[in-house]
Parts: sequence; structure tokens; C-alpha cells
Amino acid sequence: MKTLEEDELCFPQLLNSSCRRTKRPHSESMFTYILLSTISLLTVTLNLLVIISISHFKQLQSPTNLLLLSLAVSDFFVGLLLSFHIVLIDGCWFLGDLMCILYNVVDFIITSASIGTMVLISVDRYVAICDPLQYPTKVTQQTVTMCVCLCWICSAFCHILMLKDNLEQPGRYNSCSGECVVVINYIAGLVDLFLSFIGPVTVIIVLYMRVFVVAVTQARAMRSHIAAVTLQYSVRVTANKSEMKAARTLGVVIVVFLICICPYFCFALTGQDTLLNASSSVFVIYLFYFNSCLNPMIYASLYPWFRKSIKLIVTLKILQPDSCDTKIV
Repeated sequence: MKTLEEDELCFPQLLNSSCRRTKRPHSESMFTYILLSTISLLTVTLNLLVIISISHFKQLQSPTNLLLLSLAVSDFFVGLLLSFHIVLIDGCWFLGDLMCILYNVVDFIITSASIGTMVLISVDRYVAICDPLQYPTKVTQQTVTMCVCLCWICSAFCHILMLKDNLEQPGRYNSCSGECVVVINYIAGLVDLFLSFIGPVTVIIVLYMRVFVVAVTQARAMRSHIAAVTLQYSVRVTANKSEMKAARTLGVVIVVFLICICPYFCFALTGQDTLLNASSSVFVIYLFYFNSCLNPMIYASLYPWFRKSIKLIVTLKILQPDSCDTKIV
């Protein structure tokens, strides 16, 4: 029969080296488990629908939607990672030192790639609104695909290099068995904080402020009927309205993204250690992960094409011949 002290340990068989469990009521642990499981399942399912929609239907494979596809891929993996985070409810990591460092490496890569994609989305909307005549030539599918690939490759290279010591000797910084800790060099941490947060967020805010100013100016010009009403003008207004709607929708995505990630990085700025089981960071970590579940919900609310594609996927009509050519927009 286990003693009270053994019940408090992550690994009772390792009395001298095991970490202690986080003490919390059973009801609280169950609620957290159910909540994280639900968010994880929703995140994976909804983002998988986005991935299938854009990948399958040819009409949706525009440069802007390719950026949404990249974001959905990163959000999909966040949902999978969240299922691993469930094992930390009691403050114990049971999956071993190698899985711990791999979990952190993938988490860093996905986070950085997601933020990089947000920067690309801001650039895309900036060119579309501020330089609409050059947009079709500057922003092509090939260009966007190359930028997205570079974003993921650079993210992977930088964070594998940053966590090199942890990869070479997994668990080297753990103080006890059942702990999952990664330690980053101070200088590397500052560089990463600038490249993954301060720099990208500054670029996003500056570009979207510019987009907002131009959009307001264009809206006033259209309302005042300054330009002559010709067929060419009408086509241009229709195109502008379409681009502005996309800018507003993606603006909502970016604002929600910033609201969710800012507390996480502000916590990092306080100088706290990167401890997966640090109770003080639970809220900001969960808020950060929850953003990946919110993105497809925003698409469902503001994009008719996403709702239509979901119906076709759920009813299995995408299995029909030539379903990829279905008119969605």
C-alpha cells in the first residue's frame, strides 16, 4: 500500500529523485482535463476542415488562402500538441526526456511559423489595399508558396539551433524525474524574443495601421462619388470591396491573435524560467493555445465559402468525381 508521501510523487518508485505532483482538488483536475481535451479536439477538427477545404477546392487556392492554409497547418499541430500538454495537469511529465525536448522544439517551431505567417498575411493585405494595381503581379501563388516555405524552414533552423544543447542531452536541466524543462541561452532568448514577438508584432501593427488609413480614405472617396461612374470604375470598386472585406476579416484574425499571444510573451519578458509545469503560466499558455481554435471559428463566421465547403466535406460530396472544381465562392 502506498504511503501519503509516495502518492505525492510523480514516480513513487524513485523516492529520492522523483518530482512531486501539483496539489489540486480532483474536481479541478477533471475540469481542466475535459476542457483541454475539448479544445484540443475542436482545434484539430476545425483546422483540418480548413486544410481540406483549401487543398481540395481549386477555386479557393488563391495567394491569400494559401497563407490561411499555412496558418491552419500550424494551428492543427498546436491542437495535437495540446493533447500532450494534458499529461501535465498534475505537474508531471511521464513521456520521457526525449519526448520533452521534441515537444518543446516542435512547439517553438510552430509558434514562430504561425507568427511569421501572420506577418505575411499583413504584407498581403498591405499590397492588396495600398497597391492594388501591382497586387496580381507582386503576389502570386508561386511567390506566396516560396515565402511560406522559407518561413517554416527558417523557423525550424533557428529553433533547432537555439535548442541545440537541449537536443544533444535531453533532460540535462531537469532537477528531478518527471520534470520537463528547457533552458535557452540568455542572448539567444533575447534574439528569439525580438524575432518571434517584438519585430513581427511591430511590423503587423504598422502595416495594418497603414491598411486602415488607406481603407478609410478609399471608403470616403467612394461615398463622395468623386470618380466618374464608368464600367471600369464599377469593376474597380467591386474589386476594392472584395479586398477590403478580406482585409477586415483577416484584421479580426490578427487582432484576436495579438490578444492571445501578447500575455504569453509579456510573461516571457518578466524573466520567468521556461517551465512547463509553472502554475503561474497556466492561464497565458492556455490562452495562447486557444487562439488556434478561434481562427477557424472566425472563418466560419465571416467566410461563406468556408461554411459551404464544410457542408460538402461533412456530406462526403468531395468524394464525387470533379468535386475539386465545385464553385465555392
